[in-house]
Amino acid sequence: MDLAWFKDLGQLSKTGNFSQAAQIRNISQPAFSRRIKALETWVGTKLVDRTRHPVKLTPAGEQMLEASKQAFERIEFEKKQIIEAQSLPDKYIVTFGAQHSIGWRFFPAWLQAFEDVYGAIISTLRADDLANCIDAMHKHEIDFVIAYESAYSRNRGEGLAREAIRIGTDFLIPVCKPNLDGTPLYAFSSSKGSKVPWLRFGESAPITKHINPLIESAGLQEKLSVAYENSMSGALRIRAREGTGVAWLPYSLIAPDLEAGLLVRTGNEEWKIDLDVMLLRDKSHTNTVTRRIWAFLATRQQIPLI
Repeated sequence: MDLAWFKDLGQLSKTGNFSQAAQIRNISQPAFSRRIKALETWVGTKLVDRTRHPVKLTPAGEQMLEASKQAFERIEFEKKQIIEAQSLPDKYIVTFGAQHSIGWRFFPAWLQAFEDVYGAIISTLRADDLANCIDAMHKHEIDFVIAYESAYSRNRGEGLAREAIRIGTDFLIPVCKPNLDGTPLYAFSSSKGSKVPWLRFGESAPITKHINPLIESAGLQEKLSVAYENSMSGALRIRAREGTGVAWLPYSLIAPDLEAGLLVRTGNEEWKIDLDVMLLRDKSHTNTVTRRIWAFLATRQQIPLI
C-alpha cells in the first residue's frame, strides 16, 4: 500500500473524473486507474462507484478517505513536533547555502561578526551554484541562502514564499596582476586601443548577471577579448594573479591580494559594481531557531564586519 493512493482517492473525490484527477496528480489516466484499483484491492472492497457520472466514492471510500485525512494530519503534526524539538539552540544545525565567491571569505567573516552580537550557533555551509542552493532551499534542505544583488540583477528565485534581508555589502572591481612598479599590467579604458584579455565568468554563473550589463553599458564588448572562462571566482582570481588577464572580482575575496600587492585595480572608477549581500529564506520552512535568527537580523539589516 502506498500513501499516495489516498491522495489519488481524495483528488478523484473532488473532480469526479478519472482523467481530470490523473492530470492534477501528474500521472497518466491508466496509471491513476491502476492505483485506485490497487487501493481497493488492499482495502478489500470497492471505494469508487464507477456507474455514476461524475463518479462518486462509495460509503467505504468516504470512510477510508476520512481516515486517511486524519492520518495525514497526525503525521504532519508529529513531523512538526519533531522539527520543533530538534530546533532547540543546543541541537539544531542551521544550514546556510552560498555561491563559492561568498562562501570563501565573506561568509566566515560575517558569521563571526553575527555570533559576536547574537551568540554562538551550530551551523554548516553548503557552497554550491546559486541555483542549486535556491533549489535546496525550496526542498527544505537549506535554511538560508546568501546571494548577491545589484542594480543589475536580483537573485531571490521564484515564489511568493521567498523573503530577503540585507546582511552586508560588497563590490566587484576589475583587477589584474601589477607591473614591477605597481601599475596595472593591463591598464585600459573604453577608448580605442589594443584588446585586453578578459577572465570571464561563465554565462551560467550568477555574477555574470551583474557584470555583463556593465560591460554593455560601458561599451567594453569590443575592448575585451575572452582569454579564460570559469564559473568559479577562485579560479579567475588565480589566473588574474598569474597575469593572464583582467577579471571583475568581489572585493571581499581579493582584499588580501590587493593589500599584498598580488593584484591591483585597473580600469575606470565607474566600472565598480556595488553589491548587496542578501540573506534569503523560504518562510514556509522555519523553526524556532531560524525564526529567532531572522527576527534578530531583520532589526539590524546589516552586521558590520569588524
